[in-house]
Amino acid sequence: MTGLDVAATGAVPAGRPWLTQAWAQYRLERRMFWRNPSAAFFNFLLPLLLLALFGAIFNGHPAQLDVIVPGIAGMAVMSATCVALAHNMVALRERGILKRMRGTPLRPSAYFAAIAGNAVTNTFVQVAIILLAGRAIFGVAWPQDWGSLAIFLVLGVVCFSALGIALAHAIPNLDSAPAYVNAVFLPVIFISGVFYDAENAPGALRDLAEVLPLKHLIDGLSGAWVDGTGLASHGVALLVLGLWAAAGIVLAVRGFSWEARRS
Repeated sequence: MTGLDVAATGAVPAGRPWLTQAWAQYRLERRMFWRNPSAAFFNFLLPLLLLALFGAIFNGHPAQLDVIVPGIAGMAVMSATCVALAHNMVALRERGILKRMRGTPLRPSAYFAAIAGNAVTNTFVQVAIILLAGRAIFGVAWPQDWGSLAIFLVLGVVCFSALGIALAHAIPNLDSAPAYVNAVFLPVIFISGVFYDAENAPGALRDLAEVLPLKHLIDGLSGAWVDGTGLASHGVALLVLGLWAAAGIVLAVRGFSWEARRS
């Protein structure tokens, strides 16, 4: 049973204030998330497994760990927002849930706020787990600039959430969703320097990484986490993330459809 199916049967009360509806739907989304073992694995265990793997490889090399930990945190942001929302929005559209949702008492804005809130919660939980694991297991220092870290996380969440919804509009059906999403996700994480310092990459890859938002998110997280440099030192990263976020929002809104595609 989907979240909308439950909402339609009265789990989300009709005629209630917007915040009440959004909160009820958010709680429902959280329960459904934990009932999906594969989603829990890819959202929480996979980043930890990668951290454990690369942490074991680079154990005793603090400079390498200072690259890996912020890189995996940036990957976790993209995974929990862009990847998850692209899959979810295609599923909601192609199963007819979005179309049916318009006929329920649940306000559309409250419904989408709950879905977005679920993704945001997963993002911040993931980053917190990576932070604690990096500190407890590998001795990576606490972030030196918590304010800059929070700002880059929020901007990264907005950027990749919008891009995930926009990507969903380009996916023709549910069966092809994994292929489309992985065709974007896997090249981006390797080009952007999740597992290595992007500055040491070949020139062509380095230039390509400079265009992608994930590289700039990782730079911002690394600056706040490792170097203690403030926002003023990462103006370009903020600008690039802001531009990608604006483009994602425009594409997400313009390409949105309530109807399933007939292909």
